[in-house]
Amino acid sequence: MTGEKVWETARRARPGYRAANVCWWYAMGASTDWTITPRPVYHADGRKSPDCYARPPELHDELTEALGEFPLFNYWGPTASLRSSEWVVAAARRLLPEADLTLAYVPHLDYDLQRHGPDSPEALAAVRDVDRAVTPLLDEAQARDATVVVVSEYGITPVDRPVGVNRMLRESGLLDVYTQHGMEYLDPWTSRAFAVADHQVAHVYVANPADVAPVAKLCRDLPGVDLVLDREAQTEFGIDHQRAGELVLVAARGAWFTYYYWLDDARAPDFARGVDIHRKPGYDPAELFLDPADPTVKLRAALGLARKKLGLRYAMNVVPMSGRWVKGSHGRLPDDPLDGPVLLCGDRAARRDRIAAADVRDLVLELAGLSPAG
Repeated sequence: MTGEKVWETARRARPGYRAANVCWWYAMGASTDWTITPRPVYHADGRKSPDCYARPPELHDELTEALGEFPLFNYWGPTASLRSSEWVVAAARRLLPEADLTLAYVPHLDYDLQRHGPDSPEALAAVRDVDRAVTPLLDEAQARDATVVVVSEYGITPVDRPVGVNRMLRESGLLDVYTQHGMEYLDPWTSRAFAVADHQVAHVYVANPADVAPVAKLCRDLPGVDLVLDREAQTEFGIDHQRAGELVLVAARGAWFTYYYWLDDARAPDFARGVDIHRKPGYDPAELFLDPADPTVKLRAALGLARKKLGLRYAMNVVPMSGRWVKGSHGRLPDDPLDGPVLLCGDRAARRDRIAAADVRDLVLELAGLSPAG
């Protein structure tokens, strides 16, 4: 949320300060002067079409006419590619002359670093590709004497060990499911404990305080778990938020957490084989793959695409239900600082050895000549 804090503070500090934001998911409802963010069209018959949300409203038609529709299916999923980053850069370039502050999210380095690992040839190619894609935006910012700040939220490290916290909780009799049409769905309301997985961090929600200690022991005994943080331990890390789990887990080096809760793939919900970030109770990096174990997957994907083009309902059930293909993840504090996130700045006066993520807002305000306190 650093970007939102920057422009809200800037607006209070200097009335008339104009901010633009390009492709931040949480941007809808923010008080920026210009906003662009992915927003699919969810049709009544179940189809999903690519599109974006833009404000002012006329910006939507202006951008789609000039750049084409937002490439949603190149933004995430098995066909995620450089094309979405190129669209973001082009949109940011159009807003740059108008805004005092322009924030843009360029997603490309998430893809092949998770698919193939950060040390892979594909990762190196991705770095070169994104460097080439953002060059026009950087050149234009330099020509306008704008200060450029590049922030990576995390550093991706190699992984080869998916860890199933929810499956362990279910086998221990703590996680409940309900069944419809032979498919199992997580029942968080009746579960004594369940986990929401996010890369190398998982929030474990425990309904009964008396269960916290035994659930913590089960988690500590699970191979691939490094840290089990109760509320007191969360305070030490500054993550004791009211919506955090009673327990927060951190994966061991080389491990990451899956969201899977079913014990038999035949009983998995149908959304498990598709890209569905809203219904899965946790992050699923397997959505970046066409199932490598399925020899018919490309044919089925082509048939689904044909149905879509004909205006028929379709399901892209092409995602693997195994985390073994994922080669990169993030979330645990890096063992080597070189594996951590970075901040690059075009103003040498801002140089410092380290900066906390929560202090990035103040740095940007300082560079803009604004006081964080307004």
